[in-house]
Amino acid sequence: MTYLNNLTVIIVTFRTDKEILYNCINSIDSNVKVLIIENSEDVSFKDLLEKKYLNVSVILAKKNLGYGAGNNLGLKNIQTRYGLVSNPDVVYEKDFFVKLKDYLTSDIQFSIIGPSYFKTTDHSPFGAFDNKNDILLKKKNYDNNFLKEVDWVVGCSLLIDTKNVDLNDMFDENIFLYFEEIDLCKRIKFKRGKIFNSSILKIKHLGHKGSAATDPKYSIETEMFRNWHWMWSSFYYYKKHNNYFYALIKMSGKFVKSIIKTILFSILYNQKKQTMYFARFYGLLCSFLGIKSFYRVKSLFK
Repeated sequence: MTYLNNLTVIIVTFRTDKEILYNCINSIDSNVKVLIIENSEDVSFKDLLEKKYLNVSVILAKKNLGYGAGNNLGLKNIQTRYGLVSNPDVVYEKDFFVKLKDYLTSDIQFSIIGPSYFKTTDHSPFGAFDNKNDILLKKKNYDNNFLKEVDWVVGCSLLIDTKNVDLNDMFDENIFLYFEEIDLCKRIKFKRGKIFNSSILKIKHLGHKGSAATDPKYSIETEMFRNWHWMWSSFYYYKKHNNYFYALIKMSGKFVKSIIKTILFSILYNQKKQTMYFARFYGLLCSFLGIKSFYRVKSLFK
């Protein structure tokens, strides 16, 4: 399968559970180069992975860059035309890399192709920028190449043709978490790039298992981390692609709700929900004020 020589899988990790990462790597064809961007300075992690797998190399970012900046670093360090951005908590179907041949050796023009899930889930692997068009996209038929053009695809696994994108204008590094792939797809579509979903490329995505922030002992802080970034990134995205006042109107209801819910769950002594809604309030407030994305799960740095 010589066509796989022109592909590198990029996996961004941050003290990820090793078994989860091993399951991901083991599902990747051994003929494919794998580049791991570890968002720490853990030399023992690098040594372990590079000794365990002959096709794996590790770059230590030495700080937590986040998903977008980590993948930008990876894309700038591959030597192949195609990059497959992958979360570490993704498992690839057995024939995934065989079926890739349809897209790596043909004349199909694409910027990004996103896979589908093993089984039907409540979460679609693609969507529309205007939610009203989601149903139309779901009903849209796949073509003879098992592809259909969509607005955006989920960022857990993205096949990227580096000749059809600008590697100096990929993931927005102002975003630490959430909306990175939607923002990227929107900018690529604006430049007349092609975004597709494939019905024959199948993955299993565990979801929220890709970093040390998923450790159960950090459950409360993880709730704050996720909710803070979801709200910060939501407002930032709407502001970036529309304007400040549009974003303010779009998110004002959630802002008021987060304040009310924070007070309510404080009275009810429900710490988890109080934390969740306070994080939403705090993330939105910071984004309203133009404060850069900064929140991290602080206990992980002790």
